[in-house]
Amino acid sequence: MMKVRDLMEQTIKTLQSTDDLTLAEDIMRLDRIRHLPVLSGERLAGILTQRDLFRAAISSVLRIRPSIEREWLLKIPVWEIMTSPVVTTSPDTTIRAALEIMLQRRIGCLPVVDGERLVGLLTETTCMKYLAHLLRLVEERADLPNLSGLD
Repeated sequence: MMKVRDLMEQTIKTLQSTDDLTLAEDIMRLDRIRHLPVLSGERLAGILTQRDLFRAAISSVLRIRPSIEREWLLKIPVWEIMTSPVVTTSPDTTIRAALEIMLQRRIGCLPVVDGERLVGLLTETTCMKYLAHLLRLVEERADLPNLSGLD
C-alpha cells in the first residue's frame, strides 16, 4: 500500500507564529501556494491558508488601498488567525486513509508529523497530480495489444 511518505512534499515553506501577515501573503503569492504550516520553534502550532488571509484582509470589503491594507496586515501576527489545532497525519498513514481525512474534514492539505516535528505536507494538488499520473498509466495500458492468446 502506498503511504503518505511516498507522496508528501518534503520541501515546505513555513512561518513562525510571530511572523506578520504581510510575510505570509508575500510567500503565498510569490510561491503560488495556499497553505503554510505555522511553527512555534520547531513544533507545529497551526496552519495558515489563503482563506484565512482573505478573512483577515479588509480591503475587499472596505475598498481600502493596498498600501493601507499592507500596513494593517503588518500589525497582525500569524498566530491570531491561523487554524489551531491542526489536523495532521503521520508518514506511515496510507494515502487512502489520508485522502479520507481530507475529504471528511473538507481540508486541502494535511501536515505530516513525526511526533511533533513537521516532516512533510500532503496537498490536494499533489494528490491530483498523482491521480493524473495514474490515469495516464491506465490509458497507456489500454492501448497495449491483448497478448492473452499468445501462449
